[in-house]
Amino acid sequence: MTTDTVLRTPYQRSIAQYWDEERDPVNIRLGEVDGLFHHHYGIGAVDPTLFDGGQPSDERIIAELHRLESAQSTFLLDNLGAVAPTDRLLDAGSGRGGTSFMANQRFGCQVDGVSISQQQVDFANAQAAERGVSDKVRFHFRNMLDNGLPNGSVRAAWNNESTMYVDLFELFAEHARSLAFGGRYVTITGCWNDLTGGRSKAVIQIDERYTCNVHSRGEYFRAMAANNLAPIEVIDLTALTIPYWELRAKSSVATGVEEPFLTAYKEGSFHYLMIVADRI
Repeated sequence: MTTDTVLRTPYQRSIAQYWDEERDPVNIRLGEVDGLFHHHYGIGAVDPTLFDGGQPSDERIIAELHRLESAQSTFLLDNLGAVAPTDRLLDAGSGRGGTSFMANQRFGCQVDGVSISQQQVDFANAQAAERGVSDKVRFHFRNMLDNGLPNGSVRAAWNNESTMYVDLFELFAEHARSLAFGGRYVTITGCWNDLTGGRSKAVIQIDERYTCNVHSRGEYFRAMAANNLAPIEVIDLTALTIPYWELRAKSSVATGVEEPFLTAYKEGSFHYLMIVADRI
């Protein structure tokens, strides 16, 4: 696909430019721990021994942050249902490929990742070659709203913190098209609380930091209902992600966005959810 067919709007071109130029240590340094490069946050309790003996080294904090972000991917994969080695999976908004590689390692199946960042696609494909899995894990310069995969060819698909860049009705229509009947869809995402009546100041700061448009909680369910995706489980991960943010705020890779995230989570204006749905 050409750049003009993938990047259809000025907004999409600005997002692609942002991620093409992104070299954030919070993504790079954590990935260098074991070669799995993620573009999402973490869940779970911080290792209680981390602060034994006082302030830990920055190296130990980085390793712990990476453990928590990989735990988030593991939890997502735990909810994909039964996946066979002959199946095909879709990572929509695949970043530098971390979750895709974890999926292939677990299930042995084909994984297709799509991103509008050519830099991310090139990086992830180089990682696939280095890992010797280029025949199974492929990354494509494509728009998640037009993933290029055949109708009904995907056993399971996910968005791991990437839905805030697109219209949910368009996105879920495309997922419904490419998923097989009975296929599984999982998203982990931050969303603002409909009960607050709009985005809080902290959520607006998050949007501004990442040039994104965080959706409300209710918007996810309205868009799923309109596109033959039936939620079977909704898990509130908010309490589980706060330890990651508190630890990150104390690290050398803190970016300043930690305070808005922690404020939004603790005041209840923002939720960190996993939504699991079946294609019906």
